[in-house]
Amino acid sequence: MRISLRFLLAALLIVATGAAFAQTGTVKGFVYDRKSGEPIIYTVVGLSGTAFNAQTDVNGYFSLAGIPEGSYTLSSTSFGYDTAQATVAITASNITTQNLYIQPRSTQRGVQLGEVTVSARATEQVTQVRAGTTTITPREIKLLPSSGGEPDLAQFLQITPGVTFTGDQGGQLYIRGGSPSQTGILLDGVTIYNPFHSIGLYSVFETDAIRSADVITAGFNADYGNRTSAILDVHTKDGNKNRLSGKVSASPIMARALLEGPLVKRKSENGGGVTFLLTGKHSYLDNTSKSLYQGVGDGFKNGLPFSFTDLYGKVTLSAGSGSKVNLFGFSFDDKAALLNQTTGANIADFNWKAKGGGLTFVLSPGTSSALISGKFAYSSYDGNFVEASRPDVPRSTGINGFEGGIDFTYFFKGYSQLKYGVEVSGQQTTLNYQNTGGIQTTYDRRNTLGSIYAIFRKNFGQRFIIEPGLRVQYYSNISVVSPEPRIGLKFNASRNVRFKAAAGRYTQNIISTKSDRDIVNFFSGFLLSPAESVNDENGNQTSNTLLSAIHGVAGVEVDAFGINFNLEPWYKKFSQVIELNRTKLTPSDPNFQAGSGEAYGVDLSARYTKNRVYLWGAASYQVVKNTFQVLENNGTASTQTYPTPFDRRFNLNLLGAYTAGLKRDWEFSARYNLGSPFPFTQTQGFFENVNAVNNGIGTNVPAQNGSLGVIYANDINGGRLSYYHRIDLSAKKRFMFTQNTNLELTAAVTNAYNRQNIFYVDRITNERVFQLPFFPSINATFNF
Repeated sequence: MRISLRFLLAALLIVATGAAFAQTGTVKGFVYDRKSGEPIIYTVVGLSGTAFNAQTDVNGYFSLAGIPEGSYTLSSTSFGYDTAQATVAITASNITTQNLYIQPRSTQRGVQLGEVTVSARATEQVTQVRAGTTTITPREIKLLPSSGGEPDLAQFLQITPGVTFTGDQGGQLYIRGGSPSQTGILLDGVTIYNPFHSIGLYSVFETDAIRSADVITAGFNADYGNRTSAILDVHTKDGNKNRLSGKVSASPIMARALLEGPLVKRKSENGGGVTFLLTGKHSYLDNTSKSLYQGVGDGFKNGLPFSFTDLYGKVTLSAGSGSKVNLFGFSFDDKAALLNQTTGANIADFNWKAKGGGLTFVLSPGTSSALISGKFAYSSYDGNFVEASRPDVPRSTGINGFEGGIDFTYFFKGYSQLKYGVEVSGQQTTLNYQNTGGIQTTYDRRNTLGSIYAIFRKNFGQRFIIEPGLRVQYYSNISVVSPEPRIGLKFNASRNVRFKAAAGRYTQNIISTKSDRDIVNFFSGFLLSPAESVNDENGNQTSNTLLSAIHGVAGVEVDAFGINFNLEPWYKKFSQVIELNRTKLTPSDPNFQAGSGEAYGVDLSARYTKNRVYLWGAASYQVVKNTFQVLENNGTASTQTYPTPFDRRFNLNLLGAYTAGLKRDWEFSARYNLGSPFPFTQTQGFFENVNAVNNGIGTNVPAQNGSLGVIYANDINGGRLSYYHRIDLSAKKRFMFTQNTNLELTAAVTNAYNRQNIFYVDRITNERVFQLPFFPSINATFNF
């Protein structure tokens, strides 16, 4: 392993420096929006009259290498913008820096929807593998009927192919067979452990602060690690470089505000400056739902006991070369309660808090075409769950730590590139938990994780792309080195038909305490992989305690009749899954158990965008199952393969949006969702759970009033709930005051025909608890 790593690093250095000795030159730079100073991402930059083209990255950066000496016209054209041009002189073995500033056209707002989105995606589809990847923009998020009148990334993720959403209240997102803890959530490259609020319609991300969001549902390459299922990578804006701007909004659900602008204004267009971005939102739904919505229906008679507060701040120091440093901080707070649907009595309270801060940087050295980026940050997450019947035995969980890294990206002719980097992180997890058998579990664990990775993407003209990658991770707490090869492939049969595939091996050392017996898990703890021995489903001791998986995803993209079709079959083998032993009955029983999982399916999506119309559809079929050793009611252990609680076999999402009016100041949208039933473990009976040693040797067992225990059916998740379906509708009117100020009024309805979708069934009372009922709302947003 040591020899292979040395050989790999030597090869990377040879490839990275080889271009510098050729008798050609390089031009590099950034493309910016002249109006706001924000980077223009994924747009095409080229030398007029030549075959030299490149696509900007998420920072707006481009690099064109291998250019013969001479004078050229550098240009960038993006629909919705005027063409930007600059004359550049290329000399041998030299690097020329040239930024471009493109001016938004003075067209009406709605015209740009399809043009900008389609243009960027058309280039990506031909030049990048992007198997299992969906890119989401703020404009698309706003096209979705806004639940509560507030557009949010969490709502758009629910219509993304391969994503399963388990509920409006306390729901979580499961991506192509993986649990929430198996999905890595990144905000500007920094880990966020729980981005979704207890009312599942909202995330911690402010929509208008998002630059882009990538959802990689399978087969992600070596630049991502320590997760075994999927990645959500969110990047935020830097802040307006030219003027103070922002927005404020209010609805019966929440109030939001965003403010951005220059702290130190640029002295020239190519000069440096300092900008800021501040966002905040606060939900008061726990106070307004009962007073404002009580007359809407029985679903609101006890109110909706959810509230949250999200704060995010960012300061960006930019140099004229395009290099920048971002300083950021965040604080997210969520509170919720579980109420008896009949009496309104409190059953349990749960809350979580997340906070953190750090810095990220992007460097563009004048003497190199490489782009260097890095991060250093600290974050923490703490969660608590207290049952009203057991206030003396609260459950709590926490995860905190630092992470740092640096990576280097080199750009070559024809969209090819090399990227390699190093990452180091330290984590601490705590867990305080008591299971139904009264066994107390307390853990405090620490780990340092070191990673090195490399990815090389070679584009063979416009036809074939190969993207091998390798990531090597070292987990200090269990002394394990994990080599993880990755690969991506693409073949462009024509401009309109493209085949793609990706595969890889993945590991992680973070496990979750969620139970496979119930779809609703209000408490989810985080824990690092144990250092103790763990047995698998066959009773054999595992070689290590990492979670591990192998992915394979293939697909075909077809553009026909103005529609972009994407078909992707996929497979994930979760070779090892570690869980807390929830059936532990005595202190001597094992604390953990190991098993395996398997998930496979196929997703079909279609997108149509033209002028005033936006249509999107996604249909998914999947099977997700786990294999573990389980304890049956007669006290014997058996190996059982069963569907996971989120094994929704079929899921359909349809979205339509239309921009109306002579001034394109009306927007109408509708979304329909149909999902097959979730599985659940049926209740077989009840028993009195008596603690025979409650008061030591003097315990009077016959006189005790024990708690009510549940006898579960032997077959885990042997039952199914009912089908889920609903329609959401919204209408938005925009009133323009000046070029930069306007007022948007939105009216929205969630669950328009008041479908009673089952949230869960109370095991004790057999009472059905439903998801959100017919839920109307209005929202007013002032943009300036």
